[in-house]
Amino acid sequence: MFSLIPDLHAMSPQQGEGQASMMSQLMLFGSIFMIFYFLVIRPQQKKAKEQAKMLEAIKVGDFVITAAGLHGTVKKTPADKDFLELEIAQNTVVKLQKDQITSVNPEN
Repeated sequence: MFSLIPDLHAMSPQQGEGQASMMSQLMLFGSIFMIFYFLVIRPQQKKAKEQAKMLEAIKVGDFVITAAGLHGTVKKTPADKDFLELEIAQNTVVKLQKDQITSVNPEN
């Protein structure tokens, strides 16, 4: 009959090896966190800052593209800073949340 108990007992740390094993595990978790931070968290924070800067720079007349794929020209930025009015066709103006804008092209 197959049993894992002798194998597990052989893999358990012996006297004096527990501290080194614990330290290596802490170093492993620390290095995993650092890799995760530099590959996931930091780029995401940088992108969020760039998006916020782009949204603050929007002015009347800018050509924008929304997350839903609408293309239009900013006609009005009301006192409520979270919204703006976007002209998507001649005489067709919609009210839109600023955070739905994905890109701005001021030249168009």
